[in-house]
Amino acid sequence: MALVLREMSSTYGRSPGGYLWQILEPAAGIMLLTLIFSLGFRSPALGSNFAIFYASGLLPFLMPLNVSSRVSGSLTYSKPLLGYPRVTILDAVMARFILNTATQVLTSILVFVFILSFWDTGTILYLPSILLGYSMGVALALGVGVMNCYLFQQLPLWRSVWSVINRPLLLISGVIFLRESMPEPYGTWMEWNPYLHVVSAVRRGFYYGYEAEYVDPLYVFGVSGMMFIVGFALLRRYHRDLMER
Repeated sequence: MALVLREMSSTYGRSPGGYLWQILEPAAGIMLLTLIFSLGFRSPALGSNFAIFYASGLLPFLMPLNVSSRVSGSLTYSKPLLGYPRVTILDAVMARFILNTATQVLTSILVFVFILSFWDTGTILYLPSILLGYSMGVALALGVGVMNCYLFQQLPLWRSVWSVINRPLLLISGVIFLRESMPEPYGTWMEWNPYLHVVSAVRRGFYYGYEAEYVDPLYVFGVSGMMFIVGFALLRRYHRDLMER
């Protein structure tokens, strides 16, 4: 809890607006996508409201991406405190994970409530699918974040490589273009991307009749669990060597 409060103060307490920017940033992205595509198309790929279509794709996509980015910096951020016997690697990782997950989920709730309150979106919510999608996103964020926490320290070049890999993710994760609209074999290749499963599961919870049969929770949880186990084992084994660099 002390590490969570420290993270909260240093991350959101030093900049003007603090938590407000966490809400405005994705909201601005949704507004921009809505404005651009509404000028060129009569309706989105699902439903008739552009705002809820892009919100249901962008928010569950950004959640694991942003949380994993924070978790990956746990070792560097908490390096001065890891010299104390009471502070462990798991403490440092979980503090960043808990705070940033709660922040991203709260941001999603506020944005969704705002859109549903001010627009007639015509969506029928199916909460189990939405919760499943966000659960997969949370697991993916932890797995990717812990693995990158080790790799960023062990292989500094990996940070630049990971940044390059992330750039096309928005286009191949079902945020703008649905997997169903992609020609084969590209659509099948997209299914290897776990972010696509997260986005599609959440979007399925907003659109009645959208089945997204390719969504595979076992695949996402399996990949996430494997990355967490391997990443955390490497951190426990080599974290002292990493801290001395």
